[in-house]
Amino acid sequence: MTWDEKIKDFEIFLRFERNFSENTLDAYVRDIKKLKEYAEEQLEGIGPDTISYDNLQEYIFKLSKLKFSERSQARWISSIKAFFKYLLEDEVRTDNPSSLLEGPKLGLYLPDTLSLSDINKIIDAIDDSTEIGQRNHSIIEVLYGCGLRVSELIDVKISNINFKENYIKVVGKGNKVRFVPLADYTAQLLQRYIVEVRAKNKINKKFEDILFLNSRGTSMSRVIIFIIIKELTDKAGISKKISPHTFRHSFATHLLQNGADLRFIQEMLGHSSITTTGIYTHLKTEELRDVILNYHPRNKAKTV
Repeated sequence: MTWDEKIKDFEIFLRFERNFSENTLDAYVRDIKKLKEYAEEQLEGIGPDTISYDNLQEYIFKLSKLKFSERSQARWISSIKAFFKYLLEDEVRTDNPSSLLEGPKLGLYLPDTLSLSDINKIIDAIDDSTEIGQRNHSIIEVLYGCGLRVSELIDVKISNINFKENYIKVVGKGNKVRFVPLADYTAQLLQRYIVEVRAKNKINKKFEDILFLNSRGTSMSRVIIFIIIKELTDKAGISKKISPHTFRHSFATHLLQNGADLRFIQEMLGHSSITTTGIYTHLKTEELRDVILNYHPRNKAKTV
């Protein structure tokens, strides 16, 4: 039995039985390949069926000294636990050497958000007189107006957009389908892009139904979306570290601030658990705290 064999089996398991997204699957497999490299270099003759808890603990300890973030460390442990749980279920092992591993205690992670003013500055930085500018304007509006993940954005199909009822059918993580409403303004912008920009370009036959295309007529990559956003935020003079996910966070935060129910936001974001969406309640709580401190008469009263 070799590491490569079991890693390949693990990858197939995650893809077809757990329905992991490509990005999550790649991260998990990459993490286990790093463990494999360590075992081959430092633990001569030790395979996935014989590696011990002490070996794993030493590996994690060495990685932690390389100044990786706590979130990266937590994901390594999550990947390792998933791998050995799979080996146990597949009867490759009779024990799970990762069961006692503990990840770092993560503090509350508050995602960066953009104000409406920031979003308008970014949109104002777009040159709408060009075809690329009109496409990029549509991309930003869909990211913010629909709260899509970047992987979902680049896979949006024209056939999944209903302009009569104004919604997009989105295929998210684990192939879960959700229907996200389109604001009239966003719908009109997309229709203009499809008719006035997209239709004029030569389109690769394999990508005839993909909404957002690059100059070669094929689907856009995640990297290109990151680059577009970086260039626009620099041009707009916004110093925050912004990614496509920032628009998704802003979408959720602004909905909550304007009174939307958390379960509605969960549905729009495609979160499988309300706990994941619950991070935004902290933002709301902070806002309420500021209001109380600034406006409640007891806080204006003189101290006793």
